Amino acid sequence: MLYNVKDILETTSMITQQNLDVRTITMGISLRDCGHPDMKVCAQKVYDKICQKAENLVKVGEQLELEFGVPIINKRISVTPISMVGESCDSADYVPLAKALDDAGKNVGVNFVGGFSALVDKGYTKGDRNLIASIPEALATTDIVCSSVSVGSTKCGINMDAVKQMGEIVKATAERTKHIDALGCAKLVVFCNAVPDNPFMAGAFHGVTEPETVINVGVSGPGVVKVALEKVRDGNIGEVAEVIKKTAFKITRVGQMVAQEAAKRLNSQFGIIDLSLAPTPAIGDSVARILEEIGLESCGGPGTTATLAMLNDAVKKGGLMASSYVGGLSGAFIPVSEDEGMIAAVEKGSLSLEKLEAMTCVCSVGLDMIAIPGDTSAATISAIIADEAAIGMINNKTTAVRVIPVPGKVVGDRVEFGGLLGYAPIIPVSTFSAEKFISRGGRIPAPVRSLTN
Repeated sequence: MLYNVKDILETTSMITQQNLDVRTITMGISLRDCGHPDMKVCAQKVYDKICQKAENLVKVGEQLELEFGVPIINKRISVTPISMVGESCDSADYVPLAKALDDAGKNVGVNFVGGFSALVDKGYTKGDRNLIASIPEALATTDIVCSSVSVGSTKCGINMDAVKQMGEIVKATAERTKHIDALGCAKLVVFCNAVPDNPFMAGAFHGVTEPETVINVGVSGPGVVKVALEKVRDGNIGEVAEVIKKTAFKITRVGQMVAQEAAKRLNSQFGIIDLSLAPTPAIGDSVARILEEIGLESCGGPGTTATLAMLNDAVKKGGLMASSYVGGLSGAFIPVSEDEGMIAAVEKGSLSLEKLEAMTCVCSVGLDMIAIPGDTSAATISAIIADEAAIGMINNKTTAVRVIPVPGKVVGDRVEFGGLLGYAPIIPVSTFSAEKFISRGGRIPAPVRSLTN
């Protein structure tokens, strides 16, 4: 493809002034051949394979940054759900496998390793139960390991036994990491309709249908979209959507270029480009500010869901023209602590937990990086998970919950996570009980729309 001077200058401006970056290069690695009855042997095989396959991941990422002039913020690894890898072991404690992931990730220099995961949409295996029970200790004793559990899908319904347990696991993880403001919960996400090729943390894992290794790239650029929209402040909504679509095309082309070259140099398969607009706490890199640029007084006010739906759709349409291999989550993320505009909206009272839930009906992915009072009950957290899973199940979309009940914190307090995780005001949670509903257990049947064969 030939680029003219205007295109080159425009891309340079996106990078230097508008926070355009490749948010992550994530290498997926299959660990399906690492099982062994002896836990020590299994953990060593996990460590060795990651170190072998991802040995040059960070070096290649840094080379591409220099050659293309595009910041690559994170280099990450995702692995086969560890519940499957550990199932052959004679131990019920999977913490040694988490530590093997942590040690291997640190050895090759990546920012995060995802895949301390279990998929229990319809029920548990022995490995699933062992992994879920190990999550609080695993996240408390590792630094870069991320965990996820899928509790439902459109095809399977919702495993309410798992929903109940995950409320308890979130609380236990918060307590186990209370000395660092429940930071362990920032590395734990509960899914409905989990995808096998997601490059973003904390929910990345290497699906069982994926190849031996694969490169998935997540692009970003909320700041680029906002600046583009500043030029059409008098335009109608159709014109706004067109600008977003064209901008998403340009952003995705940058990611496509990086992904293809990274896969080639790492002797790996190119998987997908994830189109998600992933914000950061930096000023000018906010999804909320895009919505306000479209015409809202404050994110969370009337019109928020409609503007977000239009943004999400336009981003996908533009990205689909730029790459034939689009996947992952692909949309606009709304993580509260990681988005300066979302934080401001919560602090001024325009954005509530209930409004955030409504917004998740039309965007990626769900209730994300939300700090809640430390005394929120496990049953209430489970009910929040169930509500979000129901949205995903009925609408055939991926939804997720990453909430952080911070011990000792109440509404009005603020918690600092640092880096890309940002900071968050403690948001109010309804005090009405769902204890009886959650205690019923069982499985919510799959909806009628699951019968599509």
